[in-house]
Formats: sequence, structure tokens, C-alpha cells
Amino acid sequence: MINSKVTHRYAKALLDLAIKEEQLDACLSDMTLIRNVCSENNDFSLLLKSPIINTDKKTSIINEVFETKLSKITSLFLKVITSKKREALIPLIADNFILLHKTHHKIATAKVTTATPLDKGIKTEVINYVKSKTDFSIELIEEIDESIIGGAIIKMGDQQLDGSVRRNLKELKNTYNKNLYIKDF
Repeated sequence: MINSKVTHRYAKALLDLAIKEEQLDACLSDMTLIRNVCSENNDFSLLLKSPIINTDKKTSIINEVFETKLSKITSLFLKVITSKKREALIPLIADNFILLHKTHHKIATAKVTTATPLDKGIKTEVINYVKSKTDFSIELIEEIDESIIGGAIIKMGDQQLDGSVRRNLKELKNTYNKNLYIKDF
């Protein structure tokens, strides 16, 4: 819980600075790169979390990995984070920054799970349905899960609409499992 507050504050500070310096797109691409490097390279993530490796060594490794790939603001931001010995939080800060950027630009992420891939027409219908429920623009993430048999599950934030055949079958099974016969004596 504390880490989420700390990472949110750092991400918010970077977002505010990027907006002020008109470098928001550059910082977004930098944070996306950082998040991708941390998620794809487990050794790098472990390095950031390691209490054994000193801060100077971590700073030099971070500089080597991202030397020419980051903007000036992001490079300085990473130096501040490592000087405060918070480098283990860098992946979470990147995630929070991306979420804050989406919120700043009124972009909501909706996840659609279906048994088969969506065609273009149905995808447009799903986006229009989700747009009708919010004033944000929609970023749609598709997921294929054959275990739902048919239909779709739409998740956006903490809301979920489950119109899958699997759920309908479970509900039907639960209604048949109830004992409708009640003795009257």
C-alpha cells in the first residue's frame, strides 16, 4: 500500500513536470520503454531490487542501459530516484505514469475476452457500447479464452459485464442444483 502511494506521487510529479516542460509525449515513450525493459528482463528488475548492489553501481548500469534512449527530464528523474535509494520502485513508477497519462488524456482501457477473435464490425460495436458508458475515449485490449465457450466478458476498471456462455451454464446448473421440493409436514 505504501509503495503504491509513493510510486503514484513520483509518477504524478514526473507527469506535472513533463506537462510544464511540454515533454509529455517524450516522457510517455521513456516510461513505456522502462516498463518494457523491466518486464522483459528479469535480471534488470532483480538488479533494481537488490540491496547488495550499491547505488553508484545501479546508477551506472541504468545509465548504460538507457544512455541515449531517454529524454533529459526522464534521465534526471531516474537520477533523483536512484539518489533517494528508490530504484526498486522504477517499474511501478513507470506503470503509474502510464496510467496517469491515460487519465490526463481521458483514455480508458477496456478488456474484452472472447472465445474467438473479434471481427472489425463487432469490435466497433463493443467500443461504441463502452463509449456510451463513459466520456473517455476507449483503448480496447482483446483476449482469447476458449473456456468461456461463447459470448464475451467486458472489463473496464472495476466493472465487468459477463455475457459468456460459461456463466450462463453455471447459472443454469445452480438453478437445477437447488432442491425445489419442500416437505409440508
